[in-house]
Amino acid sequence: MTLLIVTLSIAALILLISAARVNAFLCFLVISIAAGLMLGIPAEKVVQSVEKGLGDTLGSLVIIVFAGAMLGKLIAESGAASQIAGTMMRIFGIKYIKWAMVLTGFVIGIPLYYGVGFVLMVPLVLSIAYRYKLPTVAIGIPLLAALSVTHGYLPPHPSPSALVLQFNADMGLTLIYGIIVAIPAIILAGPVFSSTLKGIKSQPLDTFVSKDADVIDAPGVATSFFTALLPVLLLAASSLYPYLFDTTSSVGKIVALIGQPSAVMLIALAFATFTLGINRGRNMRQVMATYTDAVKDIVMVVLIMGGSGALKQVLTDSGASVEIAAMLKNVDLPPLVLGWLIAAVLRACVGSATVAGLTAAGIIAPLLVQTHVNPNLMVLSIGAGSLMFSHVNDSGFWLYKEYFNLNIKDTLKSWSVMEAIVSTAGLAGVLLLNAVLP
Repeated sequence: MTLLIVTLSIAALILLISAARVNAFLCFLVISIAAGLMLGIPAEKVVQSVEKGLGDTLGSLVIIVFAGAMLGKLIAESGAASQIAGTMMRIFGIKYIKWAMVLTGFVIGIPLYYGVGFVLMVPLVLSIAYRYKLPTVAIGIPLLAALSVTHGYLPPHPSPSALVLQFNADMGLTLIYGIIVAIPAIILAGPVFSSTLKGIKSQPLDTFVSKDADVIDAPGVATSFFTALLPVLLLAASSLYPYLFDTTSSVGKIVALIGQPSAVMLIALAFATFTLGINRGRNMRQVMATYTDAVKDIVMVVLIMGGSGALKQVLTDSGASVEIAAMLKNVDLPPLVLGWLIAAVLRACVGSATVAGLTAAGIIAPLLVQTHVNPNLMVLSIGAGSLMFSHVNDSGFWLYKEYFNLNIKDTLKSWSVMEAIVSTAGLAGVLLLNAVLP
């Protein structure tokens, strides 16, 4: 009976989001309360359970996600992102332009939220294709594959960060493992797959073609790269430090403090405030206005994550998670594959990678404890599954279709297949990494 109630609750969630077009945050709240009542939580305690789930999830995520959004917005508005893209073009040239797109997407995709990265970078891709008479789709897909992977796999992006906290994983190790898994996935879905797409004709609308920007006041190349990558460098350094040095020393304790994800994002944001803001002639009020706009861009995503935390808490408090975990333990699939599969199915149904990943995490979390699976790898497995086969119920599908001015068939052949490759290659990478890790 418990499994039936949970299944019906998730089905109702999917229908409300995808068919009825109800806001995902409100869907999570309504379904969480209804599921709690059906699963036997006393009526007077259901709302308390929902509030606890919201508070626990948002309390640990707000700093990371909002600071990350602020950093990404400043990188975009300051011209640092354009500097990174221009540098990649100069290094690789037209002959190896796909690799320039891959690296640009990867570097910019780490600090920038996916939607911001797409809207910022795709017009540049379209302009390059127009200027040099290149196949638009074939050079755009490598950049979008990199943006997609960083969005689905790597902290400090919202969904991976939330999964890290739900599974009590290590943010730095997840990032390191994620980069290892991401590289082959991006290569396969980007330069390799895009070589088969030269026959797709695309005539982007002039509206979406970027005009040559004035970069006189843009930050330097070194500053742009270092500021964009600072969160990655700090997280990686703090994770590697215990393997190289004594963690009980005074320096070790300081590293432990500044290596916390929230502290890392605050340090990176403070650094960017001066390197990309104050030092570029902006006053503090202008920089803070940029940060305010960034919060507006990301607030609904954060609320959706809070809503998913509410559903997870209801499943936990009712005992449903333990029952489901016991059932799933007998399924003849490795836990990492099972986590990927649940996320992939939800992604196909809901369309949102964030909703799919966080919902799958609530289902699979108890199994993680029982099977002793590496939590860092489970984050990556579910993250990869949440990217599986984007189609007509995903806003990213339509964003890509309209910017590249394609028909549905060509959008499915390029965008949807690219997302499927990213997802399956990610699962393969996770399983290989799981086989070699102690």
